[in-house]
Amino acid sequence: FATSRAAADMSLKNFHDVYEFPYISTRAANVYGAGQQLYRIIPKTILCALLGRKLNLHGGGHSERSFIEISDVSSATQLIAENGQLGHTYHISTSRTISVRKLVSMICEQLGVNFSAVVVESSDRKGKDDAYLLDTTKLRHELGWRDQITLEEGIARTVTWVKDNLEILCEQPFEYIHKP
Repeated sequence: FATSRAAADMSLKNFHDVYEFPYISTRAANVYGAGQQLYRIIPKTILCALLGRKLNLHGGGHSERSFIEISDVSSATQLIAENGQLGHTYHISTSRTISVRKLVSMICEQLGVNFSAVVVESSDRKGKDDAYLLDTTKLRHELGWRDQITLEEGIARTVTWVKDNLEILCEQPFEYIHKP
């Protein structure tokens, strides 16, 4: 994904520079919330904790991430679409970072489930990055955007969504399915 995304970004920049093609690009990582694919860490942790399943914590969960709730991504995207500069790229993220391990622990705590009852540590996945961190200075200073949903609040919202839809979610695949 990263390679194809970089190629697309460079192509758009080139079209803008040469032909004045109007574009604005955004980047967000670790977006979560209601409706997210179940193989992602937050809904998968919630489901494992609720259903008594084990969660593989790759590399012990020591990689760092900045998780952002979809409502904040949506508000930033609208602001960028309405006020961003053509030919520019804006990063959408919170300024808070957390290890995946601490995130899973936080979810277990919110659900009243023992962390060690849910987690099985496994070796790291090949090619996994130690951190996904985006610099949001441009978005915050140029456009005045601020994230509104704390990680704790976003997780609580996602827990509610999972609980409200547990029956149908249990019928869905919990693992990533590669589509050729």
